[in-house]
Amino acid sequence: MTGKAAVIFGAAGGIGSAIADQLESDSGFASVIRFSRSESSPVRVDLTSEASIRDAAQWVKDRHIAPSMLFVATGLLHNDKRGPEKSLRELDADWLLQNYQVNAVGPALIAKYFLPLMDRQEIFRFAALSARVGSISDNRLGGWYGYRASKAALNMMIRNLAIEWSRKNDRSIIVALQPGTVDTELSQPFQGNVPPEKLFDSSRAARQLLDVLETLQPAQSGKIFAWDGTEIQP
Repeated sequence: MTGKAAVIFGAAGGIGSAIADQLESDSGFASVIRFSRSESSPVRVDLTSEASIRDAAQWVKDRHIAPSMLFVATGLLHNDKRGPEKSLRELDADWLLQNYQVNAVGPALIAKYFLPLMDRQEIFRFAALSARVGSISDNRLGGWYGYRASKAALNMMIRNLAIEWSRKNDRSIIVALQPGTVDTELSQPFQGNVPPEKLFDSSRAARQLLDVLETLQPAQSGKIFAWDGTEIQP
């Protein structure tokens, strides 16, 4: 396969699907590969399964694709049984581990298998969705133990990846991005106090994130950026 290729994980979700749609409309990309847990995915990927991530990478490798962009648009904040913890007494080991598995371990394993496939001669961009609440220095309210801690862990993973991969390709850009509050299933239970102008639809959020990602330079690799391009301190 020739031409620039992008790979999106979480492509069945609100932000992931919008990012994939916008990249498909960008003439700079010859192909956009959408991975998710859905049946339409070339390989059904579960971030708690390293084997499924490895199989997805093998699918890309078998087709001789060297992606120039990879976007991990996944995250776990709540499910039908549990939500973010409001206090210490709500801590649960299994829920904490699930947060880490999806929000930190999964993206790190995607990097493990996909960074070696990316073009080492050209600029490439690897981004994962993070959150402002994952910033330790910005934490003033506490709570949300699993989500905060797992996103902080993701931010450290991104920093490590950027340092290691700069030795293999000094034009690599590996960052965490904060999308703001987006009108998706993940944020719906927590939108009550969000001003209308700060609640973004998926298409707008995707465009903002891609605009930021496209303007970043290799010297900014390893950092965390908000949807408006401002840097978030760890």
